[in-house]
Amino acid sequence: MALQELFEQAVVNSKTLTQKPDNDILLQLYSLYKQATSGDNNEAAPTNPFDFVAKFKHEAWAKLKGLSKENAMQQYIDLVAKLKGE
Repeated sequence: MALQELFEQAVVNSKTLTQKPDNDILLQLYSLYKQATSGDNNEAAPTNPFDFVAKFKHEAWAKLKGLSKENAMQQYIDLVAKLKGE
């Protein structure tokens, strides 16, 4: 199966996890997904200083700058497999 297909299947699988991951894992999933689908984070930082969720998401994605889309896809696939116990 091609990397793109494996990634798409991992996205589906991430929505069927038996337990909700903790916030750190959710941020990892989010940032890897964004890096894999959109590339480097070139968006402006959130302007609302009290929107901590948006701030943390923005920072997590920005930390992956330079990571290739393919590498981000593979890391996402591996993380979902680990969470599913595969």
